[in-house]
Amino acid sequence: MTRDEIFAELSSTMCEMFELSRSDITLDADLRNDLGLDSIDAVDMAVRLQQLTGKKVPLSDLVTIRTVSDVVDVVERHLAGLEARKSTG
Repeated sequence: MTRDEIFAELSSTMCEMFELSRSDITLDADLRNDLGLDSIDAVDMAVRLQQLTGKKVPLSDLVTIRTVSDVVDVVERHLAGLEARKSTG
């Protein structure tokens, strides 16, 4: 999955889950200040990331997420790790 595909999937998910306008969801958008997401929303997002990547997102990754781009980075890292394991396993 490319970075653009990850962003498109997350944008769709965020629109659906949080009733956001797609135009508000940009890579630079701050989850809290620009999109109005709170800690409960963060938990919902973590569950969705787990579904998307197929593995639990570590707390250390979750605490670094501030922007949509940060979310894309986390998903990209996790998917890359899964792909690396598939090629060596």
